[in-house]
Amino acid sequence: MHRMSSRVTCSRSFAVSLLLASVTGLLSSTVLAQPAPAEESAQGETLSPEASPPKKGAYLSDWFNQDLTVIGSKDISFGPQPSDDVYLEYEYFGRKGPFELYGYVDIPKIFDIGNSHDKGAWDHGSPLFMEHEPRISIDYLAGRSLAVGPFKEWYVAFDWIYDHGSNTRNRANTLYSGLGTDIDTHSRVNLSANFYGRYQWENYGASNEYSWDGYRAQLKYIVPISSFSNGASLTYIGFTNFDFGSDLHKDNPARTANATVATNVLLYSFTHLRFTLVGRYFHNGGNWEDGSELNFGDGDFRARSNGWGYYAGIGYQF
Repeated sequence: MHRMSSRVTCSRSFAVSLLLASVTGLLSSTVLAQPAPAEESAQGETLSPEASPPKKGAYLSDWFNQDLTVIGSKDISFGPQPSDDVYLEYEYFGRKGPFELYGYVDIPKIFDIGNSHDKGAWDHGSPLFMEHEPRISIDYLAGRSLAVGPFKEWYVAFDWIYDHGSNTRNRANTLYSGLGTDIDTHSRVNLSANFYGRYQWENYGASNEYSWDGYRAQLKYIVPISSFSNGASLTYIGFTNFDFGSDLHKDNPARTANATVATNVLLYSFTHLRFTLVGRYFHNGGNWEDGSELNFGDGDFRARSNGWGYYAGIGYQF
């Protein structure tokens, strides 16, 4: 993002912050560890983080933007058994003063469509999955630019991920907190980075519950591709989460210390209507060792935590 830190530059920075606030989602959580065998339901991240620059008169607010999206997903590997789902998502994003906001709330399997590993609102799975990624500008609070070389603005950054689950064993509650920055690329590429430590409350019964466990390095990048005569725009949105330093593997050989998720989004958007296609690559998704032998009570199987997963969505922004 190309944002200066002082108050006089906030209006210019706002347009870019809508594109690159801190998931999140589509798609921004990742190291939610052990899904419950019978009720594996974490959606992961939203379909279209911070969609497009604001268009005057398009929204209910000139800074707080919202949308509703129906999302279909396939082969999503945040657990050892990839899930398919069709779910509803509410998403918001915007910049106001020092606060850069982004978040979403999912209702998993709301249409009762999904594979056998997918549980949601109507079949004793999770009725609610959400993620919120606020960042607070240190430059703004200091009243001066703290830019160093290409690092144009600094933030206190957070990422809170919560999966309600049907009981405590099927619930996850994770807080990432740390430092973020926007990076001037001197090009059309908007770039930001965050570095977090992770505190884990519930985690589907995994051994790292109620402890500090690991770190996340996150890189987000956005490239505007084209605008069209019909008023639409096409944008590439990408972000990579690298999670490392977890102790999960120390008492379970099927778990890993590291996990990587790389997300690639194509967003075709009008003033209100938005279409999204996403390809996401998982390596040790959810800190599960790919190919490890597991049994959750329904017979032996091998974990599938490496490979591609896909999303498609259609939404309305207001």
